[in-house]
Amino acid sequence: MSDANTAPHVVITGAAGALGRAVAQHFLAQGARAALIDHHAGRLSEVFPGLDNSQHLLLAGDVTSAASMAGLSEQILKAFGRVDALVHIAGGFEMGEATHALTRESWDRMMNLNAWSFVAVTQSLLPSMIERRAGRIVAVTAKVAARGLPAMASYIASKSALQRLVEAMAAEAAPHGVNINSVAPSVLDTPANRQAMPDANPAEWVSTAVAAQTIGFLASPGAAALHGQHLALD
Repeated sequence: MSDANTAPHVVITGAAGALGRAVAQHFLAQGARAALIDHHAGRLSEVFPGLDNSQHLLLAGDVTSAASMAGLSEQILKAFGRVDALVHIAGGFEMGEATHALTRESWDRMMNLNAWSFVAVTQSLLPSMIERRAGRIVAVTAKVAARGLPAMASYIASKSALQRLVEAMAAEAAPHGVNINSVAPSVLDTPANRQAMPDANPAEWVSTAVAAQTIGFLASPGAAALHGQHLALD
């Protein structure tokens, strides 16, 4: 086990969700010091019982609020001194109307959760990475971001926007020693997806454990030559 000074310092949003748990467990098993963020602090306490709060942080926050994230980032940097990796998992999915019948509410909801949240979360942590000339940021996009599908226009547009944000930020940060990439899963094998698609075959989906290992790679020195890439998981 690494000590607090040499252990990787990792921030994970959406940490109480199915993928968030798997990613947190992956990093914790490697001895990382983790700041786990979710919308509800109670969920974090349920999902991570007994976590040593002298080493780790369980934080409630709204990833769509730049002000909320700025406050959490200040708290994290004060406690950790630095952040080596940020894994932005928080987001949302919903089927929607036909494209010509889209409501502004569904459009704004998906764009806020999946695209703007990336800006809100990174804008308070990326500057500290640039200052240190070291850091990794990994977002979770989606394989379907590459093309439109029926009744998914808002979701796909928001994940496509997220991919473009990842690429733009990667180009801006690369000269400063920071790598920014994403994983783009097809369908993750989660309890929610099993419930939503009872007739599908989960064996054809991507396990959260495998996705966590890929995210772990992108957050590692082994991904130093990757910038603005979206690794499709299928």
